Amino acid sequence: MNRIGILGGSGFYEMKGLRHKSLRRVSTPFGNPSGEFRISEVSGSEVVFLPRHGIPHRIPPHRINYRANIWGFREMGIERIFSINAVGGITAGLTPGDIVIPDQIIDLTQGRASTFYEENDVVHIDFTDPYCTILRTIICAAAQRKGLTVKESGTYLCVNGPRLETRAEISFFAKSGADVVGMTGMPEACLARELEMCFASVLIVTNYAAGISDKKLTTTEVMENMKISTERIGSLLIESLALLPEERICACRYALSGAKM
Repeated sequence: MNRIGILGGSGFYEMKGLRHKSLRRVSTPFGNPSGEFRISEVSGSEVVFLPRHGIPHRIPPHRINYRANIWGFREMGIERIFSINAVGGITAGLTPGDIVIPDQIIDLTQGRASTFYEENDVVHIDFTDPYCTILRTIICAAAQRKGLTVKESGTYLCVNGPRLETRAEISFFAKSGADVVGMTGMPEACLARELEMCFASVLIVTNYAAGISDKKLTTTEVMENMKISTERIGSLLIESLALLPEERICACRYALSGAKM
C-alpha cells in the first residue's frame, strides 16, 4: 500500500473522497507538530494529513514548528509528502485560481530552524533541485489525466511574514526570477530532504502579489480562492496517488550520501 503525507495550507483543511480511519498525536524531539495527524484511505492508498496552521487556523507562518511537522511525518512512516501552499502571483499571466507545480525555491526567511543537524553532525545536503523530480512528474501527469491546467514549473520565493509584501519588494522579487511568493515553503522542503524524504508542492495562486493589481490584499481573498480550488486540488492529489509507484526510484532516498562532513 502506498502511504503519502499531505501538508495542508491556508484554507485547505480536509480532502473529499477520503475514508477517515483515525487521528494520531505525535511527539517529537523538536516539540509538538501543528496538530493531530489525520489518517485516511483512498483507492488502496493511505493518506496522512496535517494542516500546518492547525485547526482552527491559529499558527502564523513564522511560528509553525516546521521541524516537528516533518519529523512527525517520518514517525508516521511517511517517505513522500505533497505540500499545499497558498501563494501570491507575481509573473504576468498568473491569476487567482491558477495551480503551479514549482521546481525552484528562493529562500528569504530568517530565524527559522532549518536543519535537524545542530549538534555533532555537520551536513550539507545537495539542494540544487529542491523538489522531488518524480513526484513533480507524477503531479503533472495526473493533471493531464484529469484535464486540469497547471503551470508545470516555477520559482517559489519564500518570505517570513506574517505581513504581506510591499510593492517595491514584489518588483525586486520579480527581477530575481520569482514567479510566486509565499510564507511556508521553507524550511519544509530542505527538512524533508535532510530526512531523505520525497517532497513536492502544489501551489494555489490565491491573489495577485502587492502592486500587481490595484486591489487591496486581504486574507478573505486568500481563503475564498483556496476554498474555490479545494475540489480541484483534492482531485489532483487523488489522481497522483493512483500514479504513484510502490518503490521510490528518485535520488531523494540517498540525499545524505556524501552530505556529511
